Amino acid sequence: MSSPATREANSRPSTLPAFGRHVMDIDCAAVADRAALAIRTIVARKLHRRGVVVGVSGGIDSAVCAALSVRALGPERVRAILMPGRNSSPDSEVRGRQLCERFGIAWTVENIGPPLEALGCYRLRDEAIRTLFPDYRPGDRYKIVVADNLLDRDRINVFALVVETAPGVLERKRMPPDVYLQIVASTNMKQRMRKLIEYQLAETLNYAVVGTPNLLEYDQGFFVRGGDGLADLKPIAHLYKTQVYALAEYLGVPEEIRRQMPSTDTYSLPQSQEEFYFALPYAEMDMLLYAYANKVPAEEVGPPLSLSPVQVERVFRDIEAKRRIACRLHQHALLVEDVAPEALEG
Repeated sequence: MSSPATREANSRPSTLPAFGRHVMDIDCAAVADRAALAIRTIVARKLHRRGVVVGVSGGIDSAVCAALSVRALGPERVRAILMPGRNSSPDSEVRGRQLCERFGIAWTVENIGPPLEALGCYRLRDEAIRTLFPDYRPGDRYKIVVADNLLDRDRINVFALVVETAPGVLERKRMPPDVYLQIVASTNMKQRMRKLIEYQLAETLNYAVVGTPNLLEYDQGFFVRGGDGLADLKPIAHLYKTQVYALAEYLGVPEEIRRQMPSTDTYSLPQSQEEFYFALPYAEMDMLLYAYANKVPAEEVGPPLSLSPVQVERVFRDIEAKRRIACRLHQHALLVEDVAPEALEG
């Protein structure tokens, strides 16, 4: 991974436009047509499947993936699954149903709460929370947030646990690593349970499973290995979140979904993605990731975002650190010894 000094020493591609908000502009019609053609080709010719299954969360990414799938295959070859859990917002299911009705997609609802209860997801989570908040009771609301502001100083990601100890009263404590790991491991079971359900339906129908990460999530490792990171095709992994919103409007995704700010919908207290993982709101992070990937100097990046060069470099270093995490998450299972290609032939 290159350092800031190395990036600035490298020549910036001369074909790039001057840096500004306009770098996120796309031709939505052309992007939608290319994505639809790619989905059609991948499903039929590469995966040899009849259609696709999409886990619909009520958020923008799964909505756009579902809409593109309908554009590519027709609604009769797209199936949606809504998978609410114990901490899911009821509004998420409402938005998911609205999306399916808008695009004529057949859907089913699978409540993941009971199987997660049986697997100990909530018990393990509650045990970890009570090490910091002994009076925590099942049903009390909570969330995990990043403890420090990245823009103020270089940050090693340290997380805090926020619990609503009384109505409207939030208490916050920094988490030691073991508490953080146990809470995250238990909540990651939700993503893996959802993927299990998606693949069960997909294999029943001889369909492929659609993954919904956008470029920001895909590049920065904002997904669960074996959970929402697992899929047969990922139609929007090349698009920044800003571009996904633009595409959603073009495709006719309901306004209620387009107005909804990105959220993990994992914890019982409302939580934004930047609180939990990203340094800044998605629109700014999109531009900073673009600048990092295209070697735009920090001095040029700062003014459109009202950031100093020092702050930009801090975000660049955070992007580098998250890319190292993402590489491990994307990695295939490692082999003790190489397997000759002919051994893989059917």
